[in-house]
Amino acid sequence: MSHPVIIQGGMGAGVSNWRLARNVSICGQMGVVSGTALDVILARRLQEGDPGGDLRRALGQFPIPGMAQRALERYFVPGGKAPSQPFKPVPLPSIQPGAALIELIVLANFVEVFLAKEGHSGLVGINYLEKIQLPTLPALFGAMLADVDYVLMGAGIPMAIPGILDHLSRGEAVRLRIDVEDAATGEEFFSAFDPATFCGATPPTLKRPLFLAIIASHVLAQALVRKATGHVDGFVVEGPTAGGHNAPPRGSSQLNERGEPVYGSRDVPDLEKISALGLPFWLAGSYATPARLAEALGCGAAGIQVGTAFAFCEESGITSDLKARVLDSSRRMDVDIFTDPMASPTGFPFKVVRMAGTVSEPPVYAARQRVCDLGYLRRAYRKADGTIGYRCPGEPEEQFFSKGGRPAETQGRKCVCNGLLSTIGLGQLQDGEYHEPALLTAGDDVKELARFLTPEREAYSAADVIRHLLQQA
Repeated sequence: MSHPVIIQGGMGAGVSNWRLARNVSICGQMGVVSGTALDVILARRLQEGDPGGDLRRALGQFPIPGMAQRALERYFVPGGKAPSQPFKPVPLPSIQPGAALIELIVLANFVEVFLAKEGHSGLVGINYLEKIQLPTLPALFGAMLADVDYVLMGAGIPMAIPGILDHLSRGEAVRLRIDVEDAATGEEFFSAFDPATFCGATPPTLKRPLFLAIIASHVLAQALVRKATGHVDGFVVEGPTAGGHNAPPRGSSQLNERGEPVYGSRDVPDLEKISALGLPFWLAGSYATPARLAEALGCGAAGIQVGTAFAFCEESGITSDLKARVLDSSRRMDVDIFTDPMASPTGFPFKVVRMAGTVSEPPVYAARQRVCDLGYLRRAYRKADGTIGYRCPGEPEEQFFSKGGRPAETQGRKCVCNGLLSTIGLGQLQDGEYHEPALLTAGDDVKELARFLTPEREAYSAADVIRHLLQQA
């Protein structure tokens, strides 16, 4: 398999949707779907009536009879639900999820990859966050059932994933160690998935996708090559100007006058040491220009990963209103990006676009009632009786404190899960009164998006981005 020069970033929850990934792949580069919260996204898209029937067409190709029909019976609303009705909830992820949730996770990942790959022979990847561990095993299996070409994972140290891909490709049972706070010394907890049990028969042999670890340092690259459970096939080396979650600065934490983390020389990866590992790597974080692509290739990289430029193109999942407002701000050169050290419950710095009406505004943040009804960023913890509980610094404070959480952990925390779903137009109607406000993330490169616009055009396509990047190649 020849590697692409451009990897489209797997952004947000549903921002990098199948339409975007498919169009990038058709253009000869690697389209990537985001694997975050796909179970909820599928359930909510079905409740909106699946206009055009794409989801139902993909579900009709799912290879295990009965499962797709059960999901349709639970969530599909012909013609779509009324705007005044909330979305039907999906079970929250846990170490031992019920059969219905496992089925929905597998189905959702299958559907997104199937649609991204439909009708062409281009490369398609799927992006996951290591910090979101609980759905990982069934999610990987669903993507592999749809013949995904690459798996990308960041926001953590994905040591176990390469070996898990090996086992799943052979239809073997797998397990993943889950980070559990307050666990006793030497105590370990695992999630598990058995393809044979899921399929109810001998599971299929599947293609093992290539695995790319998203990293921020040569130290992590070296550790993954030495210690990962299977073969790491390459790296995406992501700098702190990229959107979404950023790796925290190395060393003692310092904030600038705006309250953002300060990155220094220790945070610059040694590309010579990464290159010496003999694996392909791509550079990410403000590389969306022909000059920076040439610079990356000159450093020995296989290419670049581009996120923000694709996030605001016509095919992405961000609502048209938010796209238009961001592009207008970019044209006026007044986009404000804030690297928020507190917003994400993960504790990772998180890039936030400051925009009126979104949760980035203090009054909007203060007015929102805390709720944790999606649960992807909940942390597992060991209760005194040895059982597992779940808590999130973004949930109601009294609930968090009752579970042993510390007050300082709740300060400034935002509900990334609900905010990101609102960004793609799938926000929940809470208590029949208000819709969840959006939380918009982008990289520093959002300030330069106006380069894709003209006086006659107020929008641009994924193909426009690719043509721009390759014009001097």
